[in-house]
Amino acid sequence: MALAFVFPGQGSQAPGMGRDLAAAFPAAREVFQEVDEALKQKLGKLMFEGPAEELTLTANAQPALMAHSVAVLRVLEKEGGFDLAARVALVAGHSLGEYSALTAAQAFDLATAARLLRLRGEAMQQATPPGTGAMAALLGADLAQAEAICDTARTNPETGEAEVVEIANDNGGGQVVVSGARAAVERAVAAAGPAGVKRAMLLPVSAPFHCALMAPAADAMAEALAAARLAPPLVPLVANVSAAKATDPAEIRDLLVRQVTATVRWRECVAAMAAMGCDRFAELGAGKVLTGLMKRNAPEASATAIGTPADVEAFLKSL
Repeated sequence: MALAFVFPGQGSQAPGMGRDLAAAFPAAREVFQEVDEALKQKLGKLMFEGPAEELTLTANAQPALMAHSVAVLRVLEKEGGFDLAARVALVAGHSLGEYSALTAAQAFDLATAARLLRLRGEAMQQATPPGTGAMAALLGADLAQAEAICDTARTNPETGEAEVVEIANDNGGGQVVVSGARAAVERAVAAAGPAGVKRAMLLPVSAPFHCALMAPAADAMAEALAAARLAPPLVPLVANVSAAKATDPAEIRDLLVRQVTATVRWRECVAAMAAMGCDRFAELGAGKVLTGLMKRNAPEASATAIGTPADVEAFLKSL
């Protein structure tokens, strides 16, 4: 059985995340302390205690999710002698989770990843004026249906002008997320029912991620990533933008910049990992979103979430 580690994206954060892990393991506490120092903020306290509104802010949620994921890995390494390079075939992450994956694979050091994600969160938040963008989930839709809906919704009927509405996430299992200008996304939601989509709903997000409106954030990340140290990962990354393996630091930098405005091709990433022989997946960090998606996208594979001390113990026993 070949094992892949996957890392969650925004939306998996919740107050209390990482708290039990920090209480149980010095290795986890060290991760949260290092991130606090890198950001000059008590992010660990915010993760453990909330409030949820502050934790959910993009600039906090992104480094918090990475910190929890890396803390899980450090605990596996310290408590179980787990060797990522020897035991894991591939890593992948959903959106910001790519930074978690690259940190786990030692391409980024922890402090660098925390600072990059803080900048990424701020830049994505600032890329569009508040309230002008939106995202919506199309449930029961496949990619072709979602693309046709976007094509229908793109034109403003009053002005005849094209507005941005694009595929943000192709998550698989009948879940596609669209992103763009609020009015265009609302038109996509309205068009979804007549197009045969089971359910469409606006998402409670603060900005329209993974679409062309994020171009200013991509520019900010290009500058930051050019200055950041990025080593070859210990194991290959399966990238959101390409749904293919990447190991070259220059290529990974380019993929991370493009990822800000491009579709997260998660369905294809899972298919690629399965095609490369991965039949066991472990989701490190907060929540179980990717574990749930894995059961839809690769039903023949096993998938488990590792976020708590009990999860760590169960995973190490299973090896």
